[in-house]
Amino acid sequence: MFSKSRKKTWQKNKRAITPAISTIIMTAALVVLVLIAADFADNELTLQMAEGEFSSSKDFMQSTGTQIDNVAWTIGRTETVDYTAKYGQVAFAPKVLTYTFKIYDNSVLLNTYNFTTGMILYNMPASTYSIGNNYFSRIIPLDSNSFLQSGVSSPVYQEFVIESIPAYGSFARIVTVPSVRYLTSMIDGQNYYEFYLPSLVSGQSPYVSQSLTLTGNGLNLAAPASAVTEVQITVAAIQSPLPLGFNSFTTSFFNFNSTTATVNIGHGSLVEIYNGQVTVSIGLT
Repeated sequence: MFSKSRKKTWQKNKRAITPAISTIIMTAALVVLVLIAADFADNELTLQMAEGEFSSSKDFMQSTGTQIDNVAWTIGRTETVDYTAKYGQVAFAPKVLTYTFKIYDNSVLLNTYNFTTGMILYNMPASTYSIGNNYFSRIIPLDSNSFLQSGVSSPVYQEFVIESIPAYGSFARIVTVPSVRYLTSMIDGQNYYEFYLPSLVSGQSPYVSQSLTLTGNGLNLAAPASAVTEVQITVAAIQSPLPLGFNSFTTSFFNFNSTTATVNIGHGSLVEIYNGQVTVSIGLT
């Protein structure tokens, strides 16, 4: 049995905490909730801004592909494309693809021509913005994944979005890489088959501004004999280490529907292959 004095002490201990202490506890809990909400809001805002930047960079890369076509066939012509990036970075990977043209006359090999090109990438860290591992979506051309396109309005580049971890690093990427365009025409009774392929080579990269400068530095014309019946084009990835921390890109990275394309030529037609060298400089204005 408790004594009278001990019972009174026990009863006093049963009382609730003082209003001052409860206020402090409630304030601390409220601060924690505000900090959690602020962190969530900050992460959500960063994600939305990164997503918007990634989306706008698709237009930038498409403009870059158009400018490649503008400068590739005129020596000395220069075009600069500006961009804005906070979370991503534009980079250039040299010597990633080799295009091989084989010229035949009734299965007899007449000539072989090899052209090498680099590619332009916009890299967004997957920790900032992620589309999903093994994601792939082609932008240009939208309705075809062939590296060979026909017609005057067809592009001389492919643009696509890819994310593949860990094969190609922890990035969501927008890629612009040269491809082949071919045209057919008749001039003074002579049939012509013309093939166009830009080759991107590395220029300066001072990174003093967010811009990409493209300069036409050379134009090669391969004109085989008119006794041509077939042109076979093969694309292959160059399996060698790349600078800037890139992994070696395999042919599967580009997701072409086939690595070989064949164009049948009317006998007596003239075949011309135009290869325009384009220097890519990052950060020059």
